[in-house]
Amino acid sequence: MHGIEPLSDEAVIEATRAWLEKAVIGLNLCPFAKAVHVKRQIRYVVSHAENEESLLEDLLHELQLLAAADPGDIETTLLIHPRVLRDFLDYNDFLDIADAAVDELGLDGVLQVASFHPHYQFADSEPDDMGNFSNRAPYPTLHLLREDSVDKAVAAFPEAERIYETNIETLRKLGPEGWKALWK
Repeated sequence: MHGIEPLSDEAVIEATRAWLEKAVIGLNLCPFAKAVHVKRQIRYVVSHAENEESLLEDLLHELQLLAAADPGDIETTLLIHPRVLRDFLDYNDFLDIADAAVDELGLDGVLQVASFHPHYQFADSEPDDMGNFSNRAPYPTLHLLREDSVDKAVAAFPEAERIYETNIETLRKLGPEGWKALWK
């Protein structure tokens, strides 16, 4: 496996769940995450794909599964792919393919894909900018979301458009040492 230490699905999911609890929920980076986490409506899927074609197959499967599922059972899916797209620029390029997959399945306006990666970097930011950490997960991850749930959450949350700015302020105040301390 090209020198990548094999990880158990359980270890990958546990690291992702810890990130969700400590960073996403713990720092309130996403005010909507806690409710679906507490209700156990997040589907965690570890892809064993080692190339983009296999990952695309997994993505198509998970998009269809989420679209067909009762939101009370599965509200959102985290498709974690530790073995492929480890380079952020390759991952970023794949996001266009992910969006095309949503369109191809006729799910545009129904589902959307959000992006998380260990080396996430917003355009026009420096690699070590703390703002990037709002989208830094332990492993490359495609987050599949229901559009109507996003719309309802945003409508119910005052100043939802400020979440991104608030996250950057929170992370910059936390700083690199504070971020490291979360994982001790």
